[in-house]
Formats: sequence, C-alpha cells, structure tokens
Amino acid sequence: MGNLKEIAKASTKLGLTSFGGPTAHLGYFRDEYVEKRKWLDDKLYADIVALCQFLPGPASSQVGIAIGMIRGGILGGIVSWAGFTLPSVLFLMFAAYFVVGFGFTDSGIIQGLKIVAVAIVAHALLGMQKNLAPDATRIAIAIGAAIVVLLIPTAWGQIGVILVAGVVGYLLFRKDKAPDAVELTLSFGKRAGMIAWFIFFALLAVLPFARTLSENVYLGILDTYYRVGSIVFGGGHVVLPMLEREVEMSNDLFLAGYGLAQAVPGPLFTLAAFLGQVTAGIPGALLAVFAMFLPSFLLVIGTLPFWSIIRTKVGIQSALKGVNAAVVGILLAALYDPVFTSAVKSSFDFIIVLITFTLLTVFKFSPIKVVAVSALLGLLVYGV
Repeated sequence: MGNLKEIAKASTKLGLTSFGGPTAHLGYFRDEYVEKRKWLDDKLYADIVALCQFLPGPASSQVGIAIGMIRGGILGGIVSWAGFTLPSVLFLMFAAYFVVGFGFTDSGIIQGLKIVAVAIVAHALLGMQKNLAPDATRIAIAIGAAIVVLLIPTAWGQIGVILVAGVVGYLLFRKDKAPDAVELTLSFGKRAGMIAWFIFFALLAVLPFARTLSENVYLGILDTYYRVGSIVFGGGHVVLPMLEREVEMSNDLFLAGYGLAQAVPGPLFTLAAFLGQVTAGIPGALLAVFAMFLPSFLLVIGTLPFWSIIRTKVGIQSALKGVNAAVVGILLAALYDPVFTSAVKSSFDFIIVLITFTLLTVFKFSPIKVVAVSALLGLLVYGV
C-alpha cells in the first residue's frame, strides 16, 4: 500500500507540472524516478523508454505506466497513469464544456488556438525528424509516406503505410546490431502478458464489427478511440491526423481542442477528453479517455515480460526503424492537411504562425506560453 501512495504522489506531481510534450516528459520522469527517488537506474530507465517507443500509443504515458508496474504491479501502473493523466483530462473536459456551452467556437481566441497548432506540429516534426529519420534513407521513407497519405487520406491508408514501412525497414536495416537488454523484475509473468495480448487483439477485431450492428454513440466512441490508441506510432502529435479523420467534428473545433491540449501538462492523448466531451458530454469524455489509453495498458502488460527477448531481435528493431520514419511522413502530411489548410486563411494567420514558430524554436518558449500568445493575437486580430 505504501508503494501505491508513493506512486500516486510522484505521478500526480508530474501530471500537474510536466509541460512540453513527450520528449520533455521523459526528462521530467528521469529527474523524478531516477535522480530523486532512485526507483531505477539509468540503464533500466533507458530500456523502459526503448520499450515504449517500440509500442504504438503515447510513449510518455506508457513509460509512467511501466515504471508504476515495476514498482507496484498492475495496480501501480493504473495509479501511475491516473496521477499523470487525470489533471489534464479534467481541464480539457471543462474547456470543452466552456467553449461549446458558451458559444465560443467562432471567437478570435479559438482562431488563435487553431493557428498555434501549425507552429507546434511543425516544431514537433523537426524534433521527430532528427530522432526518427536522421539519414537520407529514412528521410526518403518519410517523404514517400507523406505522399501516399496525402493521396490516400484515410485511416486505412495510414495503416498500410506503416505496414509497408515496417517491411522496407526490415529489408534495409536487418544487418544492424540490436542493443543489449536488461532484465525486468515484475510481479506478473508471461501468462498475464499472453492474456493481455489476446484481449488487445480481440477488442481490435470485435469493436468495429459490433459497431456495424449498432449506431450507439458510446459504442462508436469506444471503437474509434480504442482503434486509434492501438495503431498510432510516434507519440501524441501523430494522433492528430488519425483522429481528425475518425471523429465527426468540424476542423475548427477539433484544432481548437488540439491547441488547448498544448496548454496543459500531461500527455497529448488527453485530447480525447475534449473531443469526447463535445461528442457526448461527460460520459463521452470519460469513455473516450478510457478507450484511448486501454491499449497502452494491454500493450505494456503484454510486452514487459517478453522485452528481454524482443529487445535483442535485429529483425524487429529494423522494422521499427522503417515504421518510425513513416511516422515522420504521416505527421508531415498532417501539417499540411488538416492543420495548415484549416487554420491559415489569411496573411494575418500566417504572421501569427511565424511569430509562434519563432518563439518555440528560436527563443525556446514553453508551449503553454506560446499557446497564450497565439490566443491573445487571435483575440486582437479577430475579436471576441
């Protein structure tokens, strides 16, 4: 019980203070869990980060879940996730209620929030390119992925690109050396992992079929967000293009939610709370968040017991290099459509993009400050 209280205290602190996106979150986690609390060493932490980058879904949230599970079992993982995630979930639910309930969907502030998404996605794209597509071969994979996604703008088009990129990565990088792995001490074993994998794939297969039999809005939310949380590689920003194509909502409102999600600490996947609230109120928000993060739990439980084996398989690591490069291309396509095409309608809009992008990249402003500046500029240009 003491471990759970420790996990709750540490994760809630991170949930209230971790601004700046997935890369920054990993820095906060290392400072809290490795440097201050000494729950694990750098080598084990690096292996957990590698595991969560290997999996689809929100990498920083999965790192928190994995550390919680190592420290306090499966319940520890749930507590760790709740502390890190719920603060931003509650804020975005309130924001959605305020924006829609009080008719602020056409205000200058909302336009500013849409515009800042252009700068933030462009900034994220630059960082991801350096890490995931650092050489000419992987840049070529990224460009090819962007072209295909723009020509086939569907969720299945993105899935197909990821699969093909995995095959290409395997063929191109299979001679690379895989890193060594460290042993993980867990309170659950391979049997629990196999059960988690079974549930993961069963839901992925059953939910779309069940949705065809019923037009229930909650079943639709469960299917959409579970599927997106299951197949999105590359972290929070890459969830944008898939959700935009899956969720029936105006681009203006969708991008406003995305902009607001930048202004709060915690994982970007909590955008689901905003979208679910707009779609079906509080029950819709809670269900969307549950469905979005459920795959992360199942994947972490399913993979942790087998990680020492997976980590040393060159073929898997090679395929992942291709997938990660394709993720950069998918985000590049999203930067154009829907982000740029929906937000930038005039020279004034583009001027705000230039200002906010410069603040992010040159002057290193935090995302929350940049979001505030963009909202203020939108208010000044377009009024209330």
